[in-house]
Amino acid sequence: MITRRSLALATAGLPAAGGARAQGQWPERPVRLIIGFPAGGPTDLGGRLLQDPLGRLWGQPLVIENRAGASQVIASEAVARSAPDGYTLFLAASTHTSNAAVYTRLPYDTLNDFTPIVNLYASPTVLFVGRNSPIRTAQDLVAAAKRDPGMTFATSGNGTSGHFATEIFRRKVGIEVTVVAFRGAAPALQEVIAGRVAATFSTLSGAIGLAREGALRPLAIGGPQRVEVLPDLQTLDELGMGIPDTSPWYGFIAPRGLPRPIVDRVSTDVIGLLRDPAIARRIVDVGGIVLAEGPEVFDRRIRSELAENAVIAREAGIRVE
Repeated sequence: MITRRSLALATAGLPAAGGARAQGQWPERPVRLIIGFPAGGPTDLGGRLLQDPLGRLWGQPLVIENRAGASQVIASEAVARSAPDGYTLFLAASTHTSNAAVYTRLPYDTLNDFTPIVNLYASPTVLFVGRNSPIRTAQDLVAAAKRDPGMTFATSGNGTSGHFATEIFRRKVGIEVTVVAFRGAAPALQEVIAGRVAATFSTLSGAIGLAREGALRPLAIGGPQRVEVLPDLQTLDELGMGIPDTSPWYGFIAPRGLPRPIVDRVSTDVIGLLRDPAIARRIVDVGGIVLAEGPEVFDRRIRSELAENAVIAREAGIRVE
C-alpha cells in the first residue's frame, strides 16, 4: 500500500526544478507534447497534470497533441521522425516497450530511435466490470467465463498492458475470451460500463474516477500489492490467480539525438515538479505510484522491459500483424 512515508521516500533527494535553467536558450517557442492515446485516458493524465506548471517554468506553452491509434505506434512514428531539437516531446506509456514484442514490424527502432528523458509514474492494472454486471468477484468472473467461452474483454489497444494482462490471466485461470481492442482506455471503459463488453483490465489511474462514481466495479488488482485508494481490494496474487506485474508507466521520451542539455533541463524540471507534494498527491490519489526516474534509470527500465516483454508475448501468444 502507498503510504505518506513511501511517497516521501519516492521523491526524496531529487533535484529541484529549474536547476538546469542556465543551459542554453531552449525553449524559444511552444513545445509540442505528443500523446498516443485519446484525451481522458491514463497517459493523458500525466500530460494535463504537468502542462501548466511546465509552461510556467519554461516561459513557453506546452501544447498537447493526442495522436491515438495502433496502440501508440502512430504517435511513436511521428516522434521518431521529428527533429531532435526539444520542440517535440513524447509522453509515452509502457506500450512503447510491449509494441516491440507484439508487432511483426514497426516503422521505427524502439531502442535506437528515441531518447529517454524522465519516467513520471506507474499505475496498477485492475480487473473491472460494469456497474450493472452480475459479476461481483474475480472468482465469479472466472466461473462465468467458463460457462460462456465467448465472454468479451476490452483493451485500450493491441499489445497494451491491459491486453498483456488479459492474455496472461486467461491462460493462468484456464478460460477462453474474446479480446476487443479499442482506440484508448476511455472508449474501452465506456463499453464495459454500458455492458456491451463484459470486463477489462485497465490502469487504475485512468479508471479511478469511474470506480469512485460506481460506474465501474473493481474485482482485483493485477499488480503485486494493494493500493492506498482502494485499500480493501485484493490482488490476484492473494486470490491465487497471480500474473506478472503488467502495471504501465508513463514517461517523457524524445527523438534520438536530443542534446544532453535539453534532456537534463526537461528531466530536472519534471522531477522537481514531482517533488511538489500537491502534484505527487494527485498522482497517488488516482492510484499512481510516483517514480521520478531520470534518463539513465529510465533507459535501463526500457532495455529490461524490451527483453522481458518479448518472453511474455511469446509465451502468451500475443502477436499483432
